[in-house]
Amino acid sequence: MTIKEISEQLNISQDTLRYYEKIGLIKKVPRTLGGIRDYQQEQINNINFIKCMRDAGVSIDALVKYLSLFESDVPTEKERKEILIEEREKLRQKLEQIKVAYEKLNYKIEMYESIILEKEKEFLKSNKK
Repeated sequence: MTIKEISEQLNISQDTLRYYEKIGLIKKVPRTLGGIRDYQQEQINNINFIKCMRDAGVSIDALVKYLSLFESDVPTEKERKEILIEEREKLRQKLEQIKVAYEKLNYKIEMYESIILEKEKEFLKSNKK
């Protein structure tokens, strides 16, 4: 598959795909005789994994380290698990921050609604006179 096809199919920009290849997240993609990238199932599976991890908030640095360990000739399950645990904790902290921000926004919206309601009451009172 071409970079354009992969980009459209997986909803990821071509520039991002090139960047992931440049930094080693995606192994060198084979090319046609004309020099066009020709993604194979191995790269597609890898991109799906990267996309999933990025959607979960896993950093590029952590992914590079994780995939490097994954491709190692020695067992690295413990180290890879530690990376995932660390990234999960970062995500949990972000969720807490989002929860606090969400509650603050709800409070602000409620304040505006009460102000609007009060002004509407005042308007209705003044029009009854």
